[in-house]
Amino acid sequence: MKAVVVRRHGGPEVLELTEMPVPDPGSDQVRVSVRAIGLNRRDGFIRSGDYRRDLPLVPGIEASGVIDALGERVEGWTVGDRVVWYVPDLLGAYAEYQIVPADRLVGLPDALSFEDAAAIFDNGLTAHYLSATTFPVKPGHRILIHGAAGVVASLLVQCAKRVGATVYGTVSSPEKAIFIKSLGANAAIHYRDTDFVEKIMEFTEGEGVDVVYDSVGRATVDGSIRCLKKRGMLVLYGQAGGAVTSIDPAALAGQGSVYFTRPHLLDHIDTPDELARRSAELFDWYRKGEIGVKTDSVFPLSDVVEAHRRLEDRSRSGKILMVP
Repeated sequence: MKAVVVRRHGGPEVLELTEMPVPDPGSDQVRVSVRAIGLNRRDGFIRSGDYRRDLPLVPGIEASGVIDALGERVEGWTVGDRVVWYVPDLLGAYAEYQIVPADRLVGLPDALSFEDAAAIFDNGLTAHYLSATTFPVKPGHRILIHGAAGVVASLLVQCAKRVGATVYGTVSSPEKAIFIKSLGANAAIHYRDTDFVEKIMEFTEGEGVDVVYDSVGRATVDGSIRCLKKRGMLVLYGQAGGAVTSIDPAALAGQGSVYFTRPHLLDHIDTPDELARRSAELFDWYRKGEIGVKTDSVFPLSDVVEAHRRLEDRSRSGKILMVP
């Protein structure tokens, strides 16, 4: 089979398309014929060495496809089932076939294509737990989402609007402002030429927002705290602008006993039942048209280097996919 291998850390050029043996599933695993692969910022961090993993490795943490073979102890699945999966601790999706633990699979509804599923699964599950569990967004809540044109962030905009929240988003360009407003955002803040804290206080008449969803990190975290109302919550779920290495507890108290949390998706799909429940709700919202994902581009597996160059283009918006 064809697969992409990382033998040394570095830029997109270290990604090699090579031939590998087709793997056989273990007793509790299935082999899946991969049909669509979702690219993720984590893929770039693993390739570059920012997230350390033993080399060589086949990258890729999310994909969709068709079950091709079953391990001897697998129950509940059959060859030919359409499935989608997210396996950040396993890797291996950049290939024509992947071995996946059977309890990490989710059945794919007929209404979703393989590309739909690969585009929405990881990012959609993240937006789901952030808006439904970490801070359950309710009608009337006012929220700030940084980098609101990003894939997870744009899904957060839609999740919040579907329940009646007021949404403010920071963006880097007029085009991205138009995009998030098309999703229902109440206001777009151009952070490069506007103080987002001042704008939030203007919009909220000095009260602040109930929650800030921050995937930027170091560059925004202090301002995010200052945007919060009394007993509001800062949800840090990424570090596109650099890692946050410390938070001053006195700043949280001084802002009005605000809360800070750094959640992770795997802790919110910890069991097969929770994974199935969140996935079912996510797919239901998608089928109803209440949320959607913009696809930026689709590359063949052979163009993986170009796909990763596009992944690192901060001007883009939307999900990048590859197809074997």
